[in-house]
Amino acid sequence: MKETTKTSVTKPASKAPGGKKNRLLFMLLPVLVAVLLLLVPTPQGLQPYAWHFFAIFVGVIVGLIFEPLPGAVIGLTGVVVIALFSQWLLFSPDEMAAPKFKMAAASFKWAVSGFGNSTVWLIFGAFMFAAGYDKTQFGRRLALILVKYLGRRSLTLGYAITLADLLLAPFTPSNTARSGGTIYPIIANLPPLYGSKPNDPSARRIGSYLMWVAITATCITSSMFLSALAPNLLALALVKSTVGIAISWGNWFMAFLPLGVLLILIMPLLAYWLYPPEVKINDEVPRWASEELAKLGRLSRNEILLLVFVCCALMMWIFAASWIEPAMAALLVITLMLWTGVLEWSDITGNKAAWNTFVWFATLVALAGGLSSTGFISWLGKEGGALMSGISPGTATIVLLLAFYLLHYLFASTTAHTTALLPAVLTIGSTIPGMNMQVFCLLLVTSLGVMGIITPYGTGPSPIYYGSGYLPTKDYWRLGTIFGVLFLVALIVIGYPWMSMMF
Repeated sequence: MKETTKTSVTKPASKAPGGKKNRLLFMLLPVLVAVLLLLVPTPQGLQPYAWHFFAIFVGVIVGLIFEPLPGAVIGLTGVVVIALFSQWLLFSPDEMAAPKFKMAAASFKWAVSGFGNSTVWLIFGAFMFAAGYDKTQFGRRLALILVKYLGRRSLTLGYAITLADLLLAPFTPSNTARSGGTIYPIIANLPPLYGSKPNDPSARRIGSYLMWVAITATCITSSMFLSALAPNLLALALVKSTVGIAISWGNWFMAFLPLGVLLILIMPLLAYWLYPPEVKINDEVPRWASEELAKLGRLSRNEILLLVFVCCALMMWIFAASWIEPAMAALLVITLMLWTGVLEWSDITGNKAAWNTFVWFATLVALAGGLSSTGFISWLGKEGGALMSGISPGTATIVLLLAFYLLHYLFASTTAHTTALLPAVLTIGSTIPGMNMQVFCLLLVTSLGVMGIITPYGTGPSPIYYGSGYLPTKDYWRLGTIFGVLFLVALIVIGYPWMSMMF
């Protein structure tokens, strides 16, 4: 049976550029939005340079939403433009009184500040872990083992897919790499064994069920672990820079644990009820998985070393954060992987996705930091706080969480959503008397994974499953709404009380 080893991620039709004219339009749109905002009079109480910075920032976010160019290019362009015109976009008139050479140095220092951020390096390091899973085929082995033992029944096969994602999630910061690059190529081989074909009425035999379980599982695990979704790590940095609260790997995990366990346990069954497969039992799938495992053979030396290394990294992230910076722990493990041959240096230099994400997130961290340093975030917090004056902390928490969650319909990137909205919502929350900011921050950041289920473009692997041919548009939107509401209600009814008790 031929295995698909690569998948292409494309945006849904409503978002994807269609031809040169549309691409040109999408390239001009961020510029047009930024220029229009620059022409708008500065709001009262805000410095002009802060408003100008915000105009460029919004242009970058629009660019990230429509992506006429890669996200790293969009972010880098925004940083360069602001640094070149820093006298109007970055520094106050008092700061501009300093000698020109000092201002030029300060502009450059700000432009590259994101590349020294520890969270950005942690993201890069976690991508190298994912490369190790791919090169050693340890990730594929885990998935096949679960399918072998749980794949006879459609329902237990759904649990096998969910458990495979759960096992990979703590060590894979990209749900696109984890679900789209590891899980999807395996389960794409399964529906044909049941006579279930894409873009065909037979899709509902089992293919539709398996694809929906897979995308839903990765959304849950993306919220369950700090290191399971790249924007989670970005959110960590934004929370620290915006409100000064540090969230550890363990705190994140404990905050979402009861809700995560519940969703993992009931989601395959819930999908089985709401989107039932026509085929309930098949003996071919475990047999196929056994054959594929036989081809892999026994655990290789590099697989064993990888398992030891990632477990060591996880232990350091959870228990040794006070003694070793998590990013340094990741770099230590990468060094060990290189010295032992688990990875080659060419695997590092040739990993385009890792370097692209590294540049992308570094520029976004710098841009988000600029919103704070220019005073825009503090101004927004005052204005937002005034609008919500008189509202109790509990009500304000739920209202802001609802707004943050539902506004994801406007974004085709969790990263863009995080960068654009998280600092603003955090700042508004910090102005409300009596607000438990630790709990509020945890509610917002743990919602980033599960909110990806609501649209066919809501998170990285969504377009892969949407384009598989097994999930028709009508079904995807209907199920996305149902599961999105269930996840949101569960977060408020179960997650909020639990976090309030814990923190």
